[in-house]
Amino acid sequence: ALRHAAATVVIEPDAIFHSDRGSVYTSTGYRALIGRLGMRSSMGRTGVCWDNSAAESFFSTLKNERVHRTAYATKAQARRDLINYIEGFYNSRRRHSSLGYQFPNDVHYAYQQSATTA
Repeated sequence: ALRHAAATVVIEPDAIFHSDRGSVYTSTGYRALIGRLGMRSSMGRTGVCWDNSAAESFFSTLKNERVHRTAYATKAQARRDLINYIEGFYNSRRRHSSLGYQFPNDVHYAYQQSATTA
């Protein structure tokens, strides 16, 4: 997901990638990727979910609205379906209270536009 984001949007120098302390995020390879992308890593304390509540909310919604309602025959099918859900629905047609009831894509594009005109 991080590689995809880096290929499709401009990541500002020293952007902060915040995560929990999961093994993926603490691995040498992942931390090296963050460094190659010019980002800084930030991690919450063990057992504290509040500092990453937007991500926690996203994953809860993803599981409740899609994953637990769908049976996948293969990992490839699951991957395609989740990408379609996130890109085709979640980011473009699902309003979010934490974004002032706007769509994530609208907020993202407004930010990108203001960053390029500044």
